Amino acid sequence: MMTTFLKSREAILALAILALLAVIAFRFPGFVAPANLANVLTDTSPLIILALGQMAVILTKCIDLSVAANLALCGMIAAILNGIGVPLPLILIAVVALGAGLGAVNGLLVWKLNIPSIVVTLGTMTIYRGIIFVLTDGKWINAHQMSEGFKAFPRAVILGLPVMAWIAVGVVLGFALFVNRTAPGRALFAVGGNPHAAVYTGISVGRTQFMAFVLSGALAGLTGYLWVARYAVAYVDIAGGFELDVVAACVIGGIAIAGGAGSVAGAVMGALFLGIVKNALPVVGISPFWQMAISGSAILIAIAFNARGQGPKGRIILKQAEHRA
Repeated sequence: MMTTFLKSREAILALAILALLAVIAFRFPGFVAPANLANVLTDTSPLIILALGQMAVILTKCIDLSVAANLALCGMIAAILNGIGVPLPLILIAVVALGAGLGAVNGLLVWKLNIPSIVVTLGTMTIYRGIIFVLTDGKWINAHQMSEGFKAFPRAVILGLPVMAWIAVGVVLGFALFVNRTAPGRALFAVGGNPHAAVYTGISVGRTQFMAFVLSGALAGLTGYLWVARYAVAYVDIAGGFELDVVAACVIGGIAIAGGAGSVAGAVMGALFLGIVKNALPVVGISPFWQMAISGSAILIAIAFNARGQGPKGRIILKQAEHRA
């Protein structure tokens, strides 16, 4: 029983997070105070949400490098809509729909034109940020240009946690139900695990990949509003380079880059691990250069661990279908 537990990727990550917290608490006990841990969770919420969207894409043997640019564009649109007096509920609907639309562009190019996802999303990443510059002429939208209600919503505290953290919790629960309890969710694993067998069971590989990009885009759109409202600023380079953190969270969490294998718990804990590292190392006086080195080392170790300990790819949900085929 204990051996099985220790072989679990999620269990190893949980132990690593606890060990990290213990080391930090030894140097700075205030870091593990409940209020500060709530702040760490809130700071990590955008990474958690985006990591789940990225997980859906990676499961289908693709990758989405445009998530941070999608976030930035949707966040800027949210700020612009707020500036002209659009009510917050309509802003939320608009940015989620816009994010999904931007994700659909990626998905269609991958599906219909068969362009590798890394090429597609590298291109759209630049295009989306270019659109922000065209819309704003490179100008910032600052706190005094945003309404109080717009800024207050993600910061409002309910039962000790800000709304932003509760939204992340809701997304985690909803995504877990989606991938574990619905046919489209299970199709993500099927397409990444064995696309040929998936076709024999009636699953469209291209359509499933398209759905994954749309889901990733919608979550990026939602995160765009949360980011801009919480930090009360919108500009072209917002969340620059954040797509690398998102991919790193998935890799550390055990999402197989080759597709077809991973878990929601792993992605969430991978994001939490990075979030704790980024929040804790400055507190204990470690330089930004060491932060980058530690994060990079964690990614390399995770990749090596994945390569060595990779079990059967994906969930074995197509075995009977493959025999019939």
